Order: sequence, then C-alpha cells, then structure tokens
Amino acid sequence: MPDPDLAVSPLPARAARRLLARYRGSGADLPWGDPLRAHGVAMEGYFWRFTDPRTGRVLIALNGVNRAADGHWATLGLAAHPGGFLRTRVHPDAAAQPDGLGARAGEAFHGTVDALQVDLGPDARVDARLVDAVSWPRRSFGGSSVFQAVPALNQYWHPWLLGGRVHGTAVLGEQTWDLDGWTAYGEKNWGRGGFPDSWWWGQAQGFAEDGVCVAFAGGEVSAGPLRTTVTAVVVRLPDGRVLRLGDPVVSPVRAAVSDEHWSLRGRSARWSVDIDGRGDLGRAHVLPVPLPAERRNVPGAIEHLAGRMRVVVRHRGRTVWAGESLLAALEHGGIARARAEVLRRGGSPGDTDAAPEVRD
Repeated sequence: MPDPDLAVSPLPARAARRLLARYRGSGADLPWGDPLRAHGVAMEGYFWRFTDPRTGRVLIALNGVNRAADGHWATLGLAAHPGGFLRTRVHPDAAAQPDGLGARAGEAFHGTVDALQVDLGPDARVDARLVDAVSWPRRSFGGSSVFQAVPALNQYWHPWLLGGRVHGTAVLGEQTWDLDGWTAYGEKNWGRGGFPDSWWWGQAQGFAEDGVCVAFAGGEVSAGPLRTTVTAVVVRLPDGRVLRLGDPVVSPVRAAVSDEHWSLRGRSARWSVDIDGRGDLGRAHVLPVPLPAERRNVPGAIEHLAGRMRVVVRHRGRTVWAGESLLAALEHGGIARARAEVLRRGGSPGDTDAAPEVRD
C-alpha cells in the first residue's frame, strides 16, 4: 500500500473550473481551446466583411462588446465601398455569447456564425445569412498562435471565417444592395484594455481564384513587463491549404507600414509569404475604437476598404501561388494618428470617425 502522506489527491473539479475560468478571463485559451467563446475581458470585437468582385463592392460590419464598471456597452459600425458610406454608434447595452461566437447590442446588432442583422437606422441596415462556411481549420491554436495561451495580453486575434457565401440585402443610405453570392470573411479580436497603441491589419478576397483568402494582423503586444511587436499572416491557398506565419522564432513576419503602404515578409523553414498593399489615404475611412472603461469611442483606425494587395507564396523557394486583389482591406491603427486624420479632413475634436474624402 502506498504511504497515505505521499498520495496526491486530484484537484477538485469545482476548483479546476474556477482556475480555468480565471485563466480564460485573462483573455487566454488553452491549446485546442475555443477562442470564439466570450472571455469576459474589457473588449471582445466581432467583425464581418463581405466582398463582391463582380460589382467591386465591399461591406463591413463591426461590434465591439466593451466592459465598463456599470456593465457592457457596444461600439457599432457599418461601412461600405464604393460611395464612402459610414455609420457608427455607441449602444448602451451589449452582450457577447459565452458558449460560441455571437454578439448582440439590443435590436441594433446581432451576429452569429451563420447570420448578421444590423439596424443603425432606416438607411443603415443589413439582413444576411451565411452559408457554405470555410471555417478556421481545427488546430491547436487560433490566429494568435502560441500567444493565444499567454494570459493578460492587450490583444488577441482569430480569423474564424475564411470564406463562405452571403444571402441577403443591405440598405446603405439611398441604395439597397443585393448581397446574394457575395464572399464572406469573419474574425474576432479581444483584449484586456481595448486596442494596442499601434497596429496594422489587412484582409482580402476577390482574387482570380475564388477560394483564396488572405489576412494579417500585427501590433505592439504587451502583458505586464512583456513587450514585443508581432505580426501574424494567414493565407488560404486555391487548393484549400491554410498557411499561418508569425511565430517569432520559427516563422517570423517583418512588417513596414504607413497610412498608404503595407509591406510584409514572412518566412518559415519551408514557406514564405510576401504581401504588398497600397491605398490612397483620401479614400480611406477613419473608424472608431472604444475606451471600454469610459463608455466612449475615439477615432482609432485608418482603414481602406478597397485597396490593392499583391501576394506571393513560395514553398522551398518555388512560387506556388501569386495573386492580386483590388478589394483589399488595409488598416493602420493608432488613436493619435487617426485623430490627426479626422482633423486634417476638417472634423472637430469630438468626432469619432470620418468618411472618405474621395467618394468613388
């Protein structure tokens, strides 16, 4: 018989659940965890992007579920190209789904894995269903890779929908758009304090090959004394394979970014991905980001809805795919930078967003 004094009792299930809840409450997920479920951090952001290469149209919708001392509120947004449509709003109530992907803000916004309803007024509405979803492959980590398991980072990122078809309509000002057959993309980002001080992001479909999807996200990542700059790149190739580069040791990505140019170079032992993005600053939207504890938005992101993105993917030095999209999202984030752009366009210090100067 073993010595009873040396026997180790298993951790009670209730205590283990509390420990896991505290871990997820920091924003982290264990390997093979589900990053789509709400974590309970200061900000859980949900983002949909619909693209139609036939007409050159793009539509985005966003919901940032934010936590303040007196409850949750939402940063809502709807924007489109061409035409420069933009509508944003602060909503006093919001909820993020704890058992799967979902975000709601009263009757103004409800998004799930297979549907999106937005009502920001009679001239700013979306009613869409998503079918034939191309989901993130089941892997040990999501878009943030190993950083997904690090507690209390200021930002995490996960592109959960890399393709699919849209059915529905959108009312944008005086126009009503038929969304049937458009291509869908969806992602989630979350963190303990909202957005980092500086970041860059991009996403594109609308390449010659229908199933291709490219996305990247980078910025200043911090947790306590840990501070570093990280960029992740995800590419879904025409044959369905999904590449992810951005682990700082085994597949680092170097990024050089401005308000009109994005240059990314990612390398691993076998793969390389080169991305070159360009956009005219006057054609970009300025979008809001939340200050969760203060229940208010501020200008935070300069985002091109229809920029140019050129991508080259190589395997062991041989080009396996190259393509270009003229409907790429390209974003350069930073509160000071975005506020200066609002003012440059003639806005006031209290403005939280700005439509493009050039309305294509």
